Amino acid sequence: MKSAPNPTPRHARRLSVDDYVAGVLVGDRAVLARAITLVESNSRLHEAQAQEVLNRLLPHTGKAKRIGITGVPGVGKSTFIETFGCYLVDGGCRLAVLTIDPSSARSGGSILGDKTRMEKLCVSPNAFIRPSPSGDNLGGVARRTRETMLLCEAAGFDTILVESVGVGQSEITLHAMVDFFLLLLLPGAGDELQGIKKGIIEMADLVLINKADGDNRMRAEHARADQDAALHYLQPATPGWKTEVALVSGLTGEGVPEVWERIGKFYAALEPKGFIAKRRQQQALEWLGDLIHDELRRQFDHDPRVTAKLPELKDQLLRGEITVVRAAKVLLAAHGATDGAENPERKMTL
Repeated sequence: MKSAPNPTPRHARRLSVDDYVAGVLVGDRAVLARAITLVESNSRLHEAQAQEVLNRLLPHTGKAKRIGITGVPGVGKSTFIETFGCYLVDGGCRLAVLTIDPSSARSGGSILGDKTRMEKLCVSPNAFIRPSPSGDNLGGVARRTRETMLLCEAAGFDTILVESVGVGQSEITLHAMVDFFLLLLLPGAGDELQGIKKGIIEMADLVLINKADGDNRMRAEHARADQDAALHYLQPATPGWKTEVALVSGLTGEGVPEVWERIGKFYAALEPKGFIAKRRQQQALEWLGDLIHDELRRQFDHDPRVTAKLPELKDQLLRGEITVVRAAKVLLAAHGATDGAENPERKMTL
């Protein structure tokens, strides 16, 4: 007599919406990981299921502190995040570390290297580290990171760290999805050498001079004084909050408790006034606009009437036979001539 086959392992079988919702709510890390993979999928079928899962989980989101961390390459973000993260979980926090890396499509996924360097944090039962997948555009990566953040909140993580790689457009995107924006700088290097733009410093709620240990201590002190003086001429990143400059060492942990204390003061001062809730509402409205823009652009790029006219118009443009404005209007008119009701591929699926 043949023995009955073993039941399909939970991690191998296809999960229903109910399975995803129940698993995430009880903090099942395997189900959470699969739910994140679901929202990362480019499949339209998966997207419909992912949105149903997110809608069901939405009432259980929004209770975590959302903290963005950025800094120039070589500033020691991974070391700082591991030291900071270990301090938080040792203090009782449930921590999720997410990353947003628009360059990973070219670099092959450098974020995974950061994850393997956070060896202590990776094994903590109260920490969850997840890299954003490479995408064909920054908006796509940002969307996945936002939705991953919601899933982690529903799973009971009370603190979310979102790391941005590089300095540029990704920082603006990061700022639009977090409550508190933390900028790491190197000691002994001016803004020009670090590649830091004034606009990024203006977004910071706290500036940290990292690697402020050993021989770097004196240079770090000078850098703090310089940055502190510069902040006097800038508008505060958050109304009612004074951005400060502090020293920290991700290597030794010096200054890390003070960073968490400062973040705690931020929430204590602004949350009771409804500022955090209002900021998140504004971020949601901006995100809505970005998604509509991205979807309309996707529909435009895939419209066969547009793709049919585009090569000829490009040639005319290069030969100086048509202006850019007129060429754009021709393409937009061609796109508008296609009725969305006749072409289901053009229907928005946000």
